[in-house]
Amino acid sequence: MESLMAYVVGILFAAAIYMMLRRSIVKLVIGLILLSNSANLLIFVMAGMTRGAPPLIPDGAQAPLGAVADPLPQALILTAIVIAFGVLAFSVVLIRRAYEIVKTDDLDQMKDTDT
Repeated sequence: MESLMAYVVGILFAAAIYMMLRRSIVKLVIGLILLSNSANLLIFVMAGMTRGAPPLIPDGAQAPLGAVADPLPQALILTAIVIAFGVLAFSVVLIRRAYEIVKTDDLDQMKDTDT
């Protein structure tokens, strides 16, 4: 299963780079979204895909009983999701404002437009 997930992460990274190299600014943002999702999936896969109980220690015990899930990668992924949402919201507003001014989403035409 982990080798399949490695291929999925690689395909997502490749699709993100491809979309970011396109000339449309909307495709650039789609590439940024794919890049953040593939990075989150990479963190998740590298943490290990094992099932485990919540990392809770019962009263009177020194350590959790049995296999537990590692909470650190989950916390990192949740933080990354919030940051990616903020970047997405900012970029959507930036795209809308740029489109209102130059009336195009092509990066080459934006560069040549004098305002």
